[in-house]
Amino acid sequence: MRLLHVVTLISDDGIYGGPPSVAVAQAQELAARGHEVTLLSLWRGSGRAPDRIGDVPLRSRPARTLLPARGCVGLLHPLLPRDLWRAMKDTDVVHVHAGRDLVSLAALAVAALRRVPCVAQTHGMVEPRTTLPVRLFDLLYLPLLRRARACCVLTGQERRLVARVLGGDGPPLPVLPNGIRPDAPEPEPHRSRPPQVLFLARLHPRKRPEVFVEMATLVHRTMPEARFTLYGPDDGSLPAVRRLIDRAPAGVVRYGGPLHPDAARRAYREAAVHVLTSVNEPFGMTLIEALAAGTPVVCTDTCGIAEELERRGAALVTDGSPAALAAAVCRLLGDAELWARMARAGRRVVEDLYSIGAVADRLEEIYRGACAGEPAGPDAPGDTDRTTTGSRQEAAAPRPAA
Repeated sequence: MRLLHVVTLISDDGIYGGPPSVAVAQAQELAARGHEVTLLSLWRGSGRAPDRIGDVPLRSRPARTLLPARGCVGLLHPLLPRDLWRAMKDTDVVHVHAGRDLVSLAALAVAALRRVPCVAQTHGMVEPRTTLPVRLFDLLYLPLLRRARACCVLTGQERRLVARVLGGDGPPLPVLPNGIRPDAPEPEPHRSRPPQVLFLARLHPRKRPEVFVEMATLVHRTMPEARFTLYGPDDGSLPAVRRLIDRAPAGVVRYGGPLHPDAARRAYREAAVHVLTSVNEPFGMTLIEALAAGTPVVCTDTCGIAEELERRGAALVTDGSPAALAAAVCRLLGDAELWARMARAGRRVVEDLYSIGAVADRLEEIYRGACAGEPAGPDAPGDTDRTTTGSRQEAAAPRPAA
């Protein structure tokens, strides 16, 4: 198949979060299977954009802010719509990693004009919103998103939220988890790593990096040898994080700035524990990345995959308070047997549920259905809501208040 993946922004600081790494992983696996895959995106970085990412060609334009808005919502380049038009000329399926932003809007519009089968994937970015700017944007955006042949969601919870947004005339909503290729395993996982505790995410209020610093101070009282590092681009929370670091014991917590993906993989492998302090995290891609590196994880009970990871013994799940997070970290740092058991369980869950091979298998089914005009088939295994209903059936069910 000739496939075009469109993602809003690829950068060397990871400011757009998980969607770029998901798009790249999918594109590389599909290319390895013999498909003709192209990535199209805006670019932001210290140098020129690469022409390829691995074996996948990258078509990009420098990111420019065309609308004043926080984050990546208002980013576009005036020539990107023309690039989309040309790229879709000979495309069998366009896969839009779709948020509420100008790039996604342009990609969905061009796919509709070109009459190219379109698959969307929302990555937890399309949830019910009632603010006036979002309602105005949705007047253009939602009719285009409803035209997609399928709209992939991460979990059953995200399916319910997207169904509320799209209403009864939307496309099928197949569950498609994120996937990753695990690192080569250690012969036998054991806690030989230094007591380094990692936070790797955007410094955004929903990620709660401040709670990580508060947790670090609590752990330090019991385990003074432990050290804590936050990595990630600032998305509003860095000033508060710096103030808390200044009040923490000297040398215990540090901020290391954003990381290139290769450096991020090294950070996962070198850490003893990775902590995701986010609340209402749609999926938790950094958890999968850490588990693939053989690093045990701690998260909150509102993370989209927390229940599955806890059920399989692959994560310590907490209520998200600094005290509960600190207690979980102390358990892992102080119990080598528990650490090794969770490291093995984490790798198994990645191989069983979140491998990029399984995700690509599912994508090929969805693409074939999109080309044939057929609804998406059964959901991926491991999802807690395994019904195959799309938004029409979801819309008929009782809905919580917005």
